[in-house]
Parts: sequence; structure tokens; C-alpha cells
Amino acid sequence: MLKPGPVWAAGTMSGTSLDGVDAALVLSDGEQIFDFGRSEYRPYSDSERHVLHAALGCWPDDEGVDAAAEVVETAHAEILSGFSEASLIGFHGQTLAHDPDGRHGLRRTHQAGDGSVLAEVLGRPVVWDFRSTDVEMGGQGAPLAPFFHFACAKYAGLTGPVVFLNLGGVGNVTWVDPRQPGPEVPGAVLAFDTGPANAPINDLMRMRRKLDQDEGGALALEGRVDEAVLQGFLNHPYFLRMPPKSLDRNDFHDMLSRVSELSDADAAATLTACAAASVVRGGEHYPVPPEAIYVTGGGRLNAALMVALQSRMNIPVQPIEDIGLDGDMLEAQAFAYLAVRVARGLPTSGPSTTGVGALIGGGKISRPG
Repeated sequence: MLKPGPVWAAGTMSGTSLDGVDAALVLSDGEQIFDFGRSEYRPYSDSERHVLHAALGCWPDDEGVDAAAEVVETAHAEILSGFSEASLIGFHGQTLAHDPDGRHGLRRTHQAGDGSVLAEVLGRPVVWDFRSTDVEMGGQGAPLAPFFHFACAKYAGLTGPVVFLNLGGVGNVTWVDPRQPGPEVPGAVLAFDTGPANAPINDLMRMRRKLDQDEGGALALEGRVDEAVLQGFLNHPYFLRMPPKSLDRNDFHDMLSRVSELSDADAAATLTACAAASVVRGGEHYPVPPEAIYVTGGGRLNAALMVALQSRMNIPVQPIEDIGLDGDMLEAQAFAYLAVRVARGLPTSGPSTTGVGALIGGGKISRPG
């Protein structure tokens, strides 16, 4: 059992960009954020990244999954061993496949990595498998950060509706009204995935330039957007679905084929415009217009993407650092916060965040020994 009151928890995130593991400390009682602690980043090696890429789209019994899980567990054990002050660990694992709608038979989600292994190695309780219960209960299993975003808005002293936009491999938004007493209250939060973000751009750079990303959006800034490709992208049926809704990294698997006839620069510019346009389309679903959009994740460092977003919106689009938060570590911090909520029996998702029928608390707790 956790001691009463605020505790230090360490959370981790290994996102769909497959670049590495983020780990960060949060001091929380599961409702309020009292402080943020230090953070660290552990990159994946080229060989580790190759193993993870090979397992994308795979389910637990598929070939290559055990090797991917070993990479994930080893990397997380290494970085978390340095967070001895944490009373609790929030371990997200690595999402390999996500099918909450049962398009291939079963409604399921798969994050590689076993929290019980980490609990034994680290000698501390580990909260993990955050998404499965939500999916089993009819939810999308994503996004899971919205309740944390609500706490962040309170921590930052925001007083009106705002949007937290995470630009990772996939883009997702949380519309937050911090005037409400808690995230569980109807009208406090709305969340959903907007569309592909960094993943197609990164895939393009690896395929054509043998680089991990379009650093700073430099290549996209040299190119021109192909409007026909952009409009074809926006005709995808996903954009007509009402939220909550979520995506797998490979749901827009044809993105590279859409730009196959374009030059490197024009392809990068077009994929960047697609990411921005999908965020704008998502704005059609906000209950009321937000006062600002605060951007987190790697996409906020892409100047071409930030310019594309601001040019399409009539409200401020700002990096989340502008309100004193850490855009590199927000997702890791989210799973530290969610781990405390799970340990305290508090809900982690609800109808307005994942579409699940009622407020539920996901996550397993594994204890050493």
C-alpha cells in the first residue's frame, strides 16, 4: 500500500516513434500535482530499434514479439534503476498493435513488456498494462493522458478552456476546461487521436535519406505541399467519425505511397501539412473554442509543422514550455501520475476520453516477490 498523501512516482514512455525511453518523476496524490522531479532519456540503439520495428503490428504470440519485449524490458530496467526515490513505477511498455474496434476479429491492444519482470528487477511495485481493461470494457484504450492533462492545467493556473496537443508518431488532443472540479465531471475533458503526425515523416526520412527524422522540419520547409494529396488524405473516413476515437500507428499505412511520386522535399512538406490539417479537422469537435493550443511531443520542435498549424488556426499555438511544462517528458510524467491513480483506486479513463461506457481504472499492479 502507498503511504497517505503525495508520493514520488516514476513514469516511462516509449512512443510510436521508437526513438527511446523517457522516464520522469511526479509528486502526486493521484488527483493534484504537487511537483515535477528530474527526468532522463535512454535512446534505443540501431539494433534495438530494428527489433522493435520488425515487431510492429504483431500480437503476443507472433514471431518477434518476445525479442521486442526483451528490448523494452531491458531498456526500461536500465533507466529506471536510477530512480531509487520513486515509491511506484508507471510502465507503459511499447505499443506494437492496437485494434480497439475489432476490425480483425478481437477487440484488443498490445503493449510489449511485462511489468512483473520490472517489479522483480527494481524491487518496487510497478503499474502496467494500462489500456487492456479499457478496451475490454468497450473503450478505445487511448488516449490515456487526458486526466493528467486536466491536472496539468490546474498546476499551470489556467482559467479557461485550452487544448493539449501531443505530436508523437500519432497526434492526439485533450480539450480541457480547468474551471471544472475534476476530470471525471461531464464537460471537463474531451480527447481523441487526430491523425498521423511524426510517424509518416520519420518513415519517409528513413526510407529516402537514411535519417531518423526531418530535423527541425528543415526538409519540409524547402518543399511545396501537393494539394491533391492533402485533399485525398482528408477524405479518409476516420475524420468523419465522432470522438472519442483512436488510431494505430499503421492505420494510415498508405501515407508513403501517397507521396511516392514527389521529391523528397515536397513529400516531407506534404506529410507535414497532412499532420497539421488533421489537427485542424479535429477542432470541429471541441465543445467550445479553446483559448490556446499547447503543443507537446517531438512535433513541437518541427518548425515546419508548427508554422503549418499556426497558419491554419486563429488562436495561439504554443510549445507547452510556455506554461512551465516539459514537452519532452509529458507522456512519461502522465504514466507516473496514472500509476498513483491506479494504486489509489481512482479512474484513469471515461466516456469522454476513450469512449468507455463508464469511468474505469485500468492497469495491473505487480509487486516484487
